Amino acid sequence: MSRFTPKVVTANRLIEGDAVYLCADDRWSVHHHEAELIEDEAHAQMRLLHANAQRGVVVGAYLADARPGPNGPEPVHFRERFRTVGPSNYPHGKQADQAHV
Repeated sequence: MSRFTPKVVTANRLIEGDAVYLCADDRWSVHHHEAELIEDEAHAQMRLLHANAQRGVVVGAYLADARPGPNGPEPVHFRERFRTVGPSNYPHGKQADQAHV
């Protein structure tokens, strides 16, 4: 049996298209570090079902690998790190908040 890699639930906000992350209190945040870090596979599947039921709020929900960090979950893969800073053609918003990806 393989060990479960911690996950966060991520999706895109339906209207704005922003990458968002499901928090433990069921709200969606644009900040990856606020996401609920899920360390149990069954719980991850339940949270994903919860996210997919919110069709009027988000689209394309999926589980993304993450790891614990000093300020909350951190993305593991480049694609997820890139999604945390938003579209690369905007010099404002998430890009202004971070020095690099």
